[in-house]
Amino acid sequence: MISLSNRSGSQGMDNAAVGSAHYENFPVASVLCPPRLRDPIRCIYAFARTADDIADEGPASAGERLDALRRYRNALRHIAHSQRAPSGETVPYDAWPSVFAPLASAINEFALPVPLLEALLDAFEQDAQNPPYEDREQLLDYCRQSANPVGRLLLHLYGIDDSQALRESDAICSSLQLINFWQDLSVDLPRGRVYLPRSDCRRVGVSAAELADGQGGPAAAKLVRELVLWAADLMASGVGLPRRIPGRAGWELRVVMHGGWRILERIRQMDFRSHARRPRLTSRDVPLLLWRAMRFSPDQFRPEALR
Repeated sequence: MISLSNRSGSQGMDNAAVGSAHYENFPVASVLCPPRLRDPIRCIYAFARTADDIADEGPASAGERLDALRRYRNALRHIAHSQRAPSGETVPYDAWPSVFAPLASAINEFALPVPLLEALLDAFEQDAQNPPYEDREQLLDYCRQSANPVGRLLLHLYGIDDSQALRESDAICSSLQLINFWQDLSVDLPRGRVYLPRSDCRRVGVSAAELADGQGGPAAAKLVRELVLWAADLMASGVGLPRRIPGRAGWELRVVMHGGWRILERIRQMDFRSHARRPRLTSRDVPLLLWRAMRFSPDQFRPEALR
């Protein structure tokens, strides 16, 4: 899987990907990806990255963002319909020709499921309105739209569609999304982007405002620790998937999972204070990630090791 998370941080190292470099989370269409699938993966990434920028970047109002996303969705629906239109029909790509012209070809050649692409837009529309999340289930529902469709799109490209693989993919993608949230607390909270479940904050006795100021003491660290373990449990529940994905794609997923897990280790090493300082990976982590990927085992993903 490849995370196309919509936060402004980086869990992975920079790479030559389509879209804004400062958003990179994990390798996109990397050397480990099957060459035939690199172009459609780049198309999916460019589609998601551009929609994310519409929802989350610049000075536009929420209403303006939602209007732009509505036009963006209409462009998607038009190219999906135009795959069945008479030859030679002109397709208006509106303001995003570099996104929709390649995506139209990818939808046609690889039969990309358009409802999964639309689910991503549902998440970006939600982001544009910056809603609070009352509990973990509401946040997971957001992940079902913002992250899980990406994994399912990639499984579609790999020709894998059994129910167990889909469940494991969803678990991994939701975990990666949550890891990105807990990594970016010190960036998101001062901007008013709050992905902390309110019920968890109330239970430990700390507010998002306190965390935004880098405060909160032991209660803040307890909150982040519990959220880290939640993400780790999700990751562990999908650990069987990489061995069922053949070739380079399976190896890429191993590296991606270990990249996310390494961020959780970094948060633990800083005493679960990612609300005060953002943990990150560097090129020095690459050998370790590759070594762990080569020795891939469910035992490498034990939530109790992060306690």
